[in-house]
Amino acid sequence: MNKIHAAITAVNGYVPDYILTNHELETLVETSDEWITSRTGIKERRILKGEGLGTSDMAVHAVNGLLKKRGIDAKEIELIIFCTTTPDFTFPATANVLADKIGATNAWGYDLQAACSGFIFGLSTGAQFIESGKHKKVLVVGGDKMSSIINYQDRTTCIIFGDGCGCALLEPNEEGLGIQDSILRSDGSGKDFLGMKAGGSVNPATHETIDANEHYAHQEGPTVFKFAVTNMADVAAEIMERNELTPDDVAWLVPHQANKRIIDATASRMGVNSDKVMINIQRYGNTTNGTIPLCLWEWESKLKKGDNIILAAFGGGFTWGSIYLKWAYNS
Repeated sequence: MNKIHAAITAVNGYVPDYILTNHELETLVETSDEWITSRTGIKERRILKGEGLGTSDMAVHAVNGLLKKRGIDAKEIELIIFCTTTPDFTFPATANVLADKIGATNAWGYDLQAACSGFIFGLSTGAQFIESGKHKKVLVVGGDKMSSIINYQDRTTCIIFGDGCGCALLEPNEEGLGIQDSILRSDGSGKDFLGMKAGGSVNPATHETIDANEHYAHQEGPTVFKFAVTNMADVAAEIMERNELTPDDVAWLVPHQANKRIIDATASRMGVNSDKVMINIQRYGNTTNGTIPLCLWEWESKLKKGDNIILAAFGGGFTWGSIYLKWAYNS
């Protein structure tokens, strides 16, 4: 019997209609289109508008499109791993909320919180259920409504983040295609540089925490940038070396869309040409867990069966990691 790999068999994505441009941000904080573009590569980002809409609502659009594309019913899904930093609620899990909304009545599920590395962590975790033979269809969702935790008077964060959601279906493959290897890392000493100061069990919500704006994302940009440039680039290069891949062997690099300079540094470290790098940060900004699946969704028509693809991410925690996979189908 051939070894079972977990292969992505369908991808889809969704971004909200509302476009928040750099020029609009100029009216909110002291910044400029030139300043934002030169430092991040971002020109605009999408924002989910509407009373009572959360991360799961974006996921419904993405997942229903995936089910239609794959030609399967939601009842066939056995497990939902929802990678998000902005769940609908602290509990119940957004995976459970999503399952109810799409009619995935046979699925169990949970949320995975690893900040911007979440989707990579989720794919790797979901792959274990496929490779072990436990499940045949695992849905991995990566999405965030970052606008819900962004202070639009803080230019260190409001220029970077946007809202969006993507998803991928994992199924067994015996042709040697699918996820080949992963390297996942974390370092909790990074908690002071990127995170949210209040709202958890250590510092529950009070008038004081709200008045101090401690329920918004906090980032010390220079420190985070330094860690991200080094670790995301290193782990992508490491997975290539471990699997004896040359730059010519790599068809695509799918990097987390945090900052254009970090993406460029990762590609350079790997020796991969820019025409092999998926970049949509200019249109969507950093959608946290949504960046990598949104890239796969947008580039799906260009992907060919057998393509060697490297995924790489870095996020709060700190967390970082890389996945090497062989694409399993022609669109």
